[in-house]
This record gives sequence, C-alpha cells and structure tokens, in this order.
Amino acid sequence: MTKGQVEAKISEAISKFEIDNMGRGPEKIRTMIFQDLIVVRLKDFLSTAERSLAQSKEGIDLIKKVRTALFENSRDSLEQAVKSIIDVNVVSTYSDVSTKTGEKIIAIVVDQDIEEKFTK
Repeated sequence: MTKGQVEAKISEAISKFEIDNMGRGPEKIRTMIFQDLIVVRLKDFLSTAERSLAQSKEGIDLIKKVRTALFENSRDSLEQAVKSIIDVNVVSTYSDVSTKTGEKIIAIVVDQDIEEKFTK
C-alpha cells in the first residue's frame, strides 16, 4: 500500500469508530502520517444538540467531559483498528474537541517511523 492508501484506510476506520462509539461520524476526515505520528482531523462532527450546548461555558465543559469519557472508554478499539491497517504498536493516543469550530483532532503515536515503510 502507498502512504495515501494507508491514510485513507485509517480515515475510514476512524470514521467507523466515531459512528460506532461516539454516535455520529464526521462530515469530513483527513489523516496525515508524519514519521511515528498519525494525525487525524475530523470536521463537522458535533451533533445539533451539542452545537446548541456549546453556546455556554457549562455546555462546552459538558461536551468535552462526555466526549473525552466516551473516547477513553473505547480507545482500545481505535488502537486495534490502526494496528489492523498498519502493523505497529500504539504508544499513546490523544484527542481533543473544538466546540468553536466543530472539529476534533486525534493524535496517535506509534513505536516506529511509518514513513520509512513507504520509502523502501
């Protein structure tokens, strides 16, 4: 597989993960691989109710707490999905939500330089 094909497969897996575990998938998703780092940018993934909640500080805090808890509870399945696409071990996974833009960033650190696989 090429780097672009791997990035596309990871995007598909993360989108499915979001639908299955978070209740809604993003409108757009893009995955970028940089050496041992995978960055996934999800756009327009907040529900209508969450966008409404995001109008207050309390609502923003609630969205972030709930989304973080949901993500942490299902992190293993996301990491397994990545491992099934490209044979690497996940070192750590990070996620944050912007209630202002409706975007989410997921950063995944793996145990090897993935880009080296595409230069051989």
